[in-house]
Amino acid sequence: MSAPPRSWTGPGAQERLAILRRTRSVAVVGASANASRASYFVTTYLLSSSDYRVYLVNPRASEILGQPVYPSLDALPEKPDLVDVFRRHDDLPEVLEETLDVGAATLWLQLGSWHEDVARRGEEQGLSVVMDRCVKIEHARFDGGLHLAGFDTGVITSRRDSGVRPR
Repeated sequence: MSAPPRSWTGPGAQERLAILRRTRSVAVVGASANASRASYFVTTYLLSSSDYRVYLVNPRASEILGQPVYPSLDALPEKPDLVDVFRRHDDLPEVLEETLDVGAATLWLQLGSWHEDVARRGEEQGLSVVMDRCVKIEHARFDGGLHLAGFDTGVITSRRDSGVRPR
């Protein structure tokens, strides 16, 4: 069974850049202490390579990477500007409601996460919505820091014979 066609169109590169530039605080919903999880990698990047105030949300954890973890968005010490979501598809409507309730400006669904109803409802309520994009990758791309994110390895090149050989 194939996925239904996508009809929602998200913000283009310039608007994503504007979102990231006006963001001062990020809540990572679904933060994990498991180093193999994408949320852990993104959190590590945001804490080390951005000026954002980063808040971690997971009702089953108390500390990750030396940072306090909050059980919900409404338990955060401030309203987050951007809610970065690492949750299952079926949980996204609930996360949308929590995001709206706390008054965040942006709902950002990570790579592979797509929920058109959530996007439409969020936009109708005044949220900026980004889906199927990684905050870390976008921040690094716009900030000129893809090498910090592990993408500028020096192995891949557009030149036919660069002289660089895999080890």
